[in-house]
Amino acid sequence: MASPGTTPFSISSPPVREIARRLPWGKTEAAAIREAHDAIAAWIKAAKGMKRAVPAPSKPADEMAYSGKFLMRVPKRLHADMAKAAKSQGVSLNQYVLYLLTERHAQGKRAA
Repeated sequence: MASPGTTPFSISSPPVREIARRLPWGKTEAAAIREAHDAIAAWIKAAKGMKRAVPAPSKPADEMAYSGKFLMRVPKRLHADMAKAAKSQGVSLNQYVLYLLTERHAQGKRAA
């Protein structure tokens, strides 16, 4: 139980509940996070010691929403020009467009 005037912090998520016998908590948010990290590290060490599989960390939720693919319609002339440029560079059209997008995106970030 927390002392009067203090607010305890606890961490609750399905993986943490599966790992820890009790919810990690602390007098501060940082302390609760440290305790959660310690519980996870202890679980991984125990699992490896018992030769059990340890799952890879999951991707952040914001990345999971994107597949890495999108469909874009372009004018036929632009399509032909870009396909020719990609061929002259010895790369696929997909690689060429990815290069162009990445370069332009990076320029925009540097300018901002």
